[in-house]
Amino acid sequence: MLVRLAYYPPYHSKYNAIGHCWGILEQHWDGELLEDTETVLGFARTMTWNGRNPVVEPMHGIYPTGVRLSPKEMNTVKDHVARDNELGKWFLEIDGPKLALG
Repeated sequence: MLVRLAYYPPYHSKYNAIGHCWGILEQHWDGELLEDTETVLGFARTMTWNGRNPVVEPMHGIYPTGVRLSPKEMNTVKDHVARDNELGKWFLEIDGPKLALG
């Protein structure tokens, strides 16, 4: 499996489609108070972007933060990552088998 990731530099939202989507959502809720989860999900479900409604599903559980790989795990990952010579950290390819981490 090959995955290609292209990052946009910080503060370049005009090149980032998701930044445009957030702007449309902000206009859609037009200053309404987002007092609860259902209100937020309702606005997100009823907005349109490029003539389409998004698929909106709430996340359940806690999003983990601060997860770190051990040096051994990181070396396994690095073996499958290649960065573009000219774009460096802004473009990379991940290739290889599923990684068993943790």
